[in-house]
This record gives sequence, structure tokens and C-alpha cells, in this order.
Amino acid sequence: MAPGTGIPVAMERPHFIGIGGAGMSGIAKILAQRGAKVAGSDAKESETAQALRALGATVHIGHAAHHLADDASCVVVSSAIRADNPELARAAELSVPVVHRSDALASLMGGGLRSLAVAGTHGKTTTTSMLAVALTELGLEPSYAIGGDLAGPGTNARHGGGEIFVAEADESDRSFQKYDPEVAIVLNVELDHHANYASMDEIYESFETFAGKIVPGGTLVISADQPGAVELTARVRALAGPDTAKIVTYGVAEDADVRVHKITARGLTSEVTVLLGGRLLTFTVSVPGRHYALNAVAALAAGVALGIPAHNLASALGTYTGVKRRLQLKGEAAGVQVIDSYAHHPTEMTADLEAMRAAAGPGSRLLVVFQPHLFSRTRELSTEMGQALALADASLVLDIYPAREDPIPGVTSDLIVRAAQAADATVKAVHDKDAVADAVAGMAGPGDLVLTMGAGDVTDLGPRILARLAG
Repeated sequence: MAPGTGIPVAMERPHFIGIGGAGMSGIAKILAQRGAKVAGSDAKESETAQALRALGATVHIGHAAHHLADDASCVVVSSAIRADNPELARAAELSVPVVHRSDALASLMGGGLRSLAVAGTHGKTTTTSMLAVALTELGLEPSYAIGGDLAGPGTNARHGGGEIFVAEADESDRSFQKYDPEVAIVLNVELDHHANYASMDEIYESFETFAGKIVPGGTLVISADQPGAVELTARVRALAGPDTAKIVTYGVAEDADVRVHKITARGLTSEVTVLLGGRLLTFTVSVPGRHYALNAVAALAAGVALGIPAHNLASALGTYTGVKRRLQLKGEAAGVQVIDSYAHHPTEMTADLEAMRAAAGPGSRLLVVFQPHLFSRTRELSTEMGQALALADASLVLDIYPAREDPIPGVTSDLIVRAAQAADATVKAVHDKDAVADAVAGMAGPGDLVLTMGAGDVTDLGPRILARLAG
């Protein structure tokens, strides 16, 4: 039996509360592929729920106590599940163990597998996906768990027959501290997730703990450019002991171990040349933007740390075609392209807007429909979000998508609108999502790019905008 093919006893009959979520569904899919009897519930019907059923899982829509089977071996939850969830209460009545999503994933990454964990405030999903696609292309049959669906295979998780497990490592609730990877990537370190972190010092401490979990003889691959990552590198080196992981830096910095020599934009792709092991290596990244090119370099450095030949991996990285919601082209109508972006933090917003600006043709305008994500993030970063929107020619700002949070008095999307206006941006608040398609149709002309942006349900507007433009 290949490493990692077994199912922990506690996971033989798991019940997932919120099984349709990006992180939860990935774990559920892997368990189902390994032969577990998977069940769960989610708030609404979705393609993810249908995909899970196709793998043999039982998926209930809505949350109710009777959805939890009496013979469930455990209940898997994420930090987004509230304490008053009826299925969670039923689990307590039945004395069914409750397992956090990160613990479930950690158990799947064990069993003799060589694990690679991708962390950072931004870019985790893309970088994890690049590795999953490239390793699959090389015939290494990796297992992977990602926070988004790959554009090619169309899934966020897979149980592979090989010895490598690639996982997106979430820092938002400190759950990435549960993993013991052979290789870890840290793309960047910034203040975010304000409900869980009060300061940058807390962020650094959390990432230090994550880096300290790398197995003896393992490798930390980390940015040599991003200020937070540079500070983390210094902190890790200051704490170095006999079991400290080897550190490999990457980026444009002259002292980077894997140095980016040149990034050349070619429409919706980039050509990247790196200096690695004293040799120049050039490869193509089939998504636009400097930040995606740097993600590919991080993936390259991590794969080499696992012992994969650099030239083979570089070629395989060129087969990556993107992740759903990461600058995903939704379609074109009346000469207008509609692209979907998951960006919801100012740094991500700026990166995607700059990438789209570079990809736009002469005379093309960049129009944005932005939906803020979380009240706490808006409270802390509304000024920076508004400044990012100044990179667009015009923006529509929707109401805040609350996700797991309750409203905060005085915190609305108007904070972003005012900040954008102060930065001389052309921006307008739209409180009715049903009015967005008409508003965009009245603004956009042939050659323009429309970017739907945010981590909430703003993604649903892309097809509606295209239909309105076509009609």
C-alpha cells in the first residue's frame, strides 16, 4: 500500500459541518477517495456538493440535528462554525468527537507522506495549485488539498498514489501550526484576519511557530523581497538550533538563493528567467502578473528542495492554467472581457489591478465591481482598499459580504468609497446587486476589461454582466 492511503480510525465515518467550503470539501474528497463513508451538510446547494455526492458522500442541504448519523465517527468543523450549530449540539449529545479541519488535514498528510505546506497572507491557493499541476504533469501522482478549484482538473483536492502531499496552510486561525511539513513555503507576511490577530508581533509569532514545525532536515522556502517575509527570515535565523530547517530565499533581491533575473509580460502570460544553482533557467507562467510569476518561482524552489530536477519542474509549471476566481476569464460580450478576481486584501487588489492594467490593450479601460469581505477587515483596511481602487478607471463598490461575522456599528462599504474618492478615484456605491449588470453595461465599451473582485458572492455577477452586455 502506498504511503498515506490509510484512513485514521476517527475518520472512517466523518460528518462535515459546512462540507461545501473550500477547505472542508477538499478534506472530504480525499477521505471519500480513500474509502471513508463521508457525510456532511452545507447551507446551500452547489457544484461542490454535487461533486462530493459523485464520490459517494452524503450531503444534506441546511443544518439540522437529524443530519448527523448516530454512527458518525467524528464531526469535522472549521473556525467558521458557530457554537450554536444544531449538528454540533447533537454531536455533544451523542459524545461524538469534534475534530478541527486542520487536525483532519494533518492526519491525512501523515502516514509516511512527504508533505509540502504553502503559507502566506496572499498567494497560497495559486502556489499550491501550481505545484499540484506541475507534479501531476511529471507523473508523480501527488495528493493535494487547495482552497480553490484548478481550472484544468476542476477540483480542489485529490488522493494520489504518489508519496508527495501538497497542502494550502491557512494562517487565519493559526491552524497551519498543526502541520509538520518536509518543505514549507512562506510567500509573504502581512497583518490580516483582525478578529484573530491584534498586531504584527502576533502574526510573526504565529509564522515562527509554523516554521518551527518543519521536520528536521527540511526546508523553508521564503521570499527575499516582501518586508514581512524578510523580517520573519531574520527571526527564524535568530532562533536557529540544531534541528532548524534549511532556509532557501527567492525573489529579485540580489542575495536571493533563487534569484529572479527577469520577468517579461506577454499579454495574459509571463516569461520568467531565474538564476538557480549558477545557471539561468527560463520558463513560461500561463497567468498574468508579476505576483503570479513570483509564486511560480516559489513553487520551483520548493520542488527542487524535494529533489525534483529544476528543468523538469520549470517545464511542468508552464502547464498550469489558473485557479477558478484567480483572474479567471468568465467570457466576452460586445467586445468587453469579464474577469473574476478573488482579491479582498489591499495587497491582492493592487497586484491583480496592476496585472490587468498591464494586460489591457491601448485605450482599454479597467472597470471594477468590488465587494468588501468581512466587517473587521473593512474597519482596519478601508483606506488601503480605496487607494487600491484608484488603479481602476472606475469602480462600483457593493455592500460588505459578512461571511462568518456579525455587523460592526459604523462599518460599511461607504468607508471604502470615501477613501477611494480621497485618492481621486472614480467610484460609486451600489447597494443593490441586481442593479450592477445594468450599471456596468452603461459604463463599458468595446476593448474594456471588467473585473468582479472579492471573496464573497460577487463572482455570481460575472455571467449576469455578460448576459446584459450581450443582450
